[in-house]
This record gives sequence, structure tokens and C-alpha cells, in this order.
Amino acid sequence: MTLTTTTGPATSVAQAFFCLLLCIPWGSSCPPSCQCTERAGAKAVLCSSQHLEEIPKDIPRDVVFLKLDANSITRIPSNAFRHLSHLEEIDLSRNAIEKIDRAAFKGVAAGLRSLDLSSNRIRSIPKEALLALNARLRLANNPWHCECALQEVLWEARLELDSVQDITCHTAPRQEYVGKPLLQVLDAGVNFCSVRQRTMDVAMFVAMFAWFAMLIAYVVCYVRHNREDSCRHRDYLSSLPSAQPRADTASTAL
Repeated sequence: MTLTTTTGPATSVAQAFFCLLLCIPWGSSCPPSCQCTERAGAKAVLCSSQHLEEIPKDIPRDVVFLKLDANSITRIPSNAFRHLSHLEEIDLSRNAIEKIDRAAFKGVAAGLRSLDLSSNRIRSIPKEALLALNARLRLANNPWHCECALQEVLWEARLELDSVQDITCHTAPRQEYVGKPLLQVLDAGVNFCSVRQRTMDVAMFVAMFAWFAMLIAYVVCYVRHNREDSCRHRDYLSSLPSAQPRADTASTAL
């Protein structure tokens, strides 16, 4: 006897639905308030102007382009993008970012091509967070405090040329640098790293002088204390009754 299997419409639909589920990659869900699209085979997550206060946790792992601009994000924590190994572009412009952790971009340093941090509230940034990146950086329109770390970023990182002039000193060690583009200040011969080195040298000199003064004070106190002990011991010996008169009396009696 030969058994024949017939496939009805309901069975075909079920099989097609099952195949569709198998084709959907893990982690491809889209974060709330975001739009997930695909451009020429590259996935993009668009979360612009969504009043976000932090970076979404459920971004698909295979995202290539990530737009988080025009939100209210205040911080980029360590390992914020570590699971996004395919990421090539991040747009974090026009947020309220004030703090960037040292390991904020750990895990995406190799493949990242573009990082936009312009128009935020960044005053300073750990150089370790940016110097490991190969990405083109946009850092313009932030209230920068001009210091050695920012100078090293300017010289060593890959900055977008059209945005370098907009990296302005909002605060600086000297008032005359405030309001000027950092590149202009550096071109004038200012070296914030040498200023920091001089400050460290002065602090070290002050610390050494204080240590030497404490050593001298200890020696003086030690000598004075020993002198006082010697004086007390001498006074004690002089106060003891002398044995010589008794010897004289004994000889007279004989």
C-alpha cells in the first residue's frame, strides 16, 4: 500500500510562516520610538528627536548606521556599543552629553568610520575614549575646557576638517584664550601639555620642600629632646649625695 500526503492551503501557509521565522535573525527587533530600515543590505536604526535620555539597550546587533541625534542623552557609559560589532556610523549630535566614560566606545573601535559628538555639553573627554578610534570625529560646538587632553585629541585623532575651526575654548587656563578656536591658540605656540608639566613640577617641588622641612623639624626636635634629657640626667646626678665625706670621716676615726 502506498501512502500519499496531500498538502492543503493551511499547511502551505504554516510552512511558509515557519520558514519566515527561521529567516529572521536573532536580535533584529527595533527599539521603541525608533525606526529600523535597511539600505543596500546595511541596517540602520533611526532614533532622532525621540526625547531619549539614554542610549537604548535593545539595539539590533547587526546595525550599521545608528542615529541618536536631537535627544536628551547626557552620558555615554562604558561598553555602550560593545555588542554592536557591525557599527560603522554613530550620530550623537545635538544632545545634552556632559560625560563620556573611558571605555564608552570599547568594542566598536576597529570598524567605526564616523562619530558625531557636535553640539553637546562636553567640557572635557578622556583621550583614551577617542584616540583608539579610527573614525572621523566631529567635536564642534561644545563648551570645551582647553587642556592637554583636548590638545592631544586634536593632534592625534582623525577630525573632520570642516569642523576643526568650531572647536572653541569655552574656558582655559588663561582668559586670553577664551572664545578662540583651539587650533588658533595652538598655532600661536601655546602648549597646554607643557603647562600641565610645569604645574606638576611645581607641585613636586613644593612636596619635596615640605618633606625636607618636616625632616629638619624632626631632627631639631630630636636633638632638643636629647639635650633636655641630658640636662635632666646631669641635674639628677649632681643632686645625689656625695660618698667622699663618708670616706674622710672613716679615715679620721682611724
